[in-house]
Amino acid sequence: MSGEAPADPAGAAPRSAAVAFIFVTILLDMLALGIIIPILPKLIESFVDNDTANAARIFGLFGTAWALMQFFFSPVLGALSDRFGRRPVILLSNFGLGLDYVLMALAPSLAWLFVGRVISGITSASISTAFAYIADITAPERRAAVFGKIGVAFGAGFILGPALGGVLGDFDPRLPFWAAAGLSFANTIYGFFILPESLPKERRSPWRWKSANPAGALRLLASNRVLAGLSTANFFAQLAHVVLPSVFVLYATYRYGWDTKTVGLTLALVGICQMVVQGVAIGPIVKRFGEPRALFFGLACGAIGFLICATAPTGRLFWIGIPVIALWGVSGAATQALITRLVSPDQQGQLQGATGSVQSIAQLLGPFLFTLTFAHFIAPQTAFKLPGAPFLLASALVALALAIAVRTLTRAETLVGQPRE
Repeated sequence: MSGEAPADPAGAAPRSAAVAFIFVTILLDMLALGIIIPILPKLIESFVDNDTANAARIFGLFGTAWALMQFFFSPVLGALSDRFGRRPVILLSNFGLGLDYVLMALAPSLAWLFVGRVISGITSASISTAFAYIADITAPERRAAVFGKIGVAFGAGFILGPALGGVLGDFDPRLPFWAAAGLSFANTIYGFFILPESLPKERRSPWRWKSANPAGALRLLASNRVLAGLSTANFFAQLAHVVLPSVFVLYATYRYGWDTKTVGLTLALVGICQMVVQGVAIGPIVKRFGEPRALFFGLACGAIGFLICATAPTGRLFWIGIPVIALWGVSGAATQALITRLVSPDQQGQLQGATGSVQSIAQLLGPFLFTLTFAHFIAPQTAFKLPGAPFLLASALVALALAIAVRTLTRAETLVGQPRE
């Protein structure tokens, strides 16, 4: 497949300190984001005289604005990192995120809080640059395993963040924002002394606005048939993933009568299963079967897991689907490893930015798609009640992603990521 540069001997094994920093960067970013999850809706509510319905509408607007910023700025930051290097983009983004949390901690009005969420969406887009960094310093055949280990940070951040935010919020609704700011500033200082640059000057590409905007970024994904197919499969998989944050709490409460404690423990179980898969299972699976078959396996598990959750008549049976869905994480790391082989080193930032934009589109569409589906199939006037419809839809989307991936990779002239004997 064209576009893959020869592996840099210096990068044959990922540099441990640098990988550790990227892990900590994503962990602290996710922890900081998670900290404000339980408190931001309440803070918004306090600005609108505790009008819950109005607060819900405003909170939805905030979420849309955040996803839009991700859509527009992931390619920009990716292109900037291709031009100036990964290190300055990551460090400035971390510092900017810290300043943003300070702004939200001091916000005297909803308008200022909204500005804070917009800035947060921009600076959090640096995660795509972090993935480009990993692609720079890791040999192609090891990328899936390293991407998997980095994925542990996402699960850990979303498990620990909301719990910490809830505890801090009990003392003061502004305290979680100060804690998030402290984490971001600490990460900036840590990276300033620890993080080396991963992209040598001779491998950098000139700044081109046509590749730094979402349209240009998406054109990059369409520049190669295999890359286009994998990106399309990734979009449907990302869209399916939105079902969990969109309707899980409503679904579990409606169908199984779970209380807040049970919902929280179940979400913790989801995170733990994901961490185990990301940190332990991905490397051996990819080494044994290769990236393409690992991708197929992961998507198949995702489709089956969502089907179990959609049809489970009891909460205990629903729990059976959770570890099956967690194995879906194998496909994400395999996809990342495959697509990084299809572009040159000076396009890794653009590639990850474009992938971030695709994910943002899914995050924009998913909440409406799944909440409206759920509402329709549980409405009193609905002739055929089917509360599991959102999860059935998610299962179908992952199955579609699997079909596209199989068609794309089996028809490729060269099948990358064959198992290594």
